[in-house]
Amino acid sequence: MQTMSRDAVVVKAKLFRGLADSSRLRVVEALRTGPRCVSAVVEATGLSQPNVSGHLACLFDCGLVEREQRGRSVYYRVADPRVERLLSDADELLVRVGEEVYICTRYQEPRESSSDKEGTSLGIDARTRVLPGSS
Repeated sequence: MQTMSRDAVVVKAKLFRGLADSSRLRVVEALRTGPRCVSAVVEATGLSQPNVSGHLACLFDCGLVEREQRGRSVYYRVADPRVERLLSDADELLVRVGEEVYICTRYQEPRESSSDKEGTSLGIDARTRVLPGSS
């Protein structure tokens, strides 16, 4: 396997940092089932409309989502099937290492900003360390 150039590693790290934002990841997760308008993403994620719109703009600018005008609404969808594969691979990996990732003290969930408080629960019970879908 060939070693990646420094620039390629920096770009890859930027991709993963973008997906590391829990609100942005929830937006992408909401699009895994197919195209949705902003209001449907708001409903699916529990985030505010301005928050969802900002994350969709970021994801669009990075080429991770595409948008399509349908009448007065704009629908967003995952731009590349490899994004879905990446998320599916992460789901499968977390079945094996999710507990360790959860208890890892080296990577902490960033504190919520005041504009991102609604619906930001990780779905993890800190007392029993139960991950969603693992019960």
